[in-house]
Amino acid sequence: MLPYIVFTAGLATNEIVSLRVYPVKSCRGLEVKSAQLFRTGLDLDRNWMFISADTREFLTIRTNSNMTLLRTAFDADTDQLSIFTKQHKIQIPAHPTSDWLQDNTEITNVRIWGQETDAREYHTSLTQPFSDFLDMDVRLVYKGPTPRVLRGCGAPEFLGRTEATKFADMMPVQVASMSSLGELNERLVQAGESEVDIERFRPNIIIRGSAPWDEDRWKTLRITNSYERPLDLDVVCRCLRCHVPSVDPDTADTHPRQPWNQHMKYRRIDPGLKFKPAFGMLCVPRAEGLVEVGMKLNVTAMTDDHFFINPMK
Repeated sequence: MLPYIVFTAGLATNEIVSLRVYPVKSCRGLEVKSAQLFRTGLDLDRNWMFISADTREFLTIRTNSNMTLLRTAFDADTDQLSIFTKQHKIQIPAHPTSDWLQDNTEITNVRIWGQETDAREYHTSLTQPFSDFLDMDVRLVYKGPTPRVLRGCGAPEFLGRTEATKFADMMPVQVASMSSLGELNERLVQAGESEVDIERFRPNIIIRGSAPWDEDRWKTLRITNSYERPLDLDVVCRCLRCHVPSVDPDTADTHPRQPWNQHMKYRRIDPGLKFKPAFGMLCVPRAEGLVEVGMKLNVTAMTDDHFFINPMK
């Protein structure tokens, strides 16, 4: 494991003010009041993704910003997930059984960040309208049973145990701070630009309480309340950003400068990848349990030694 200098005195307590899951990678997500936290991430988060029918490669907002206009909804009463545009909607089981998958999908292999993994592919007749909407031939897939073992800072040799995720880029959980967003927005306004919403950064757990950018040094976290057992998370690295936050999630328009330019001026802080700005922290759960808005997120240790190791090569 990487050596860490850990500080434990005077650590912050934060409040969870929002929970968000993104069932289909790079499509619009859901804001929820509670969610089950699994070792692989929040329930339903990035369990599905669209792939190119030709290359079998994953698709994201980076190459097709219209993906953010594909919406999702979850009906807990029927356990159905809806994926829709203004013109078309499909409904599929949110927690499909093995029998349902056997009858309605085909096993296949797909590629995400150079890594091959198994998936269940839905029939073309179900997804053709999305191909039309995105103006490319796409397929919808659901993560297969083989674990996508974490790489980079979450790899077994650094984390000290083997963990996995579904179709998230890197790690199971992203935590973001409203105070850090507020500080970034102040800079944007001073530069004559518009503020940006937290949705641009697609986090799972959004907190309030710490000073701006305190999260840069988080090492371990504990989610607590009065009736659930504590849930501990390892903060394995900073979330180093591409241009996705420049895409307006409501319109799919890409801003030519912001927030990228402002971010690059002062948030290139990680020695492991100095040409990318940091916003948010990537975490790996140690246990499973219920997470709710209003719960406390306590910082249990901090470090000055975060060093990003790129898992996406």
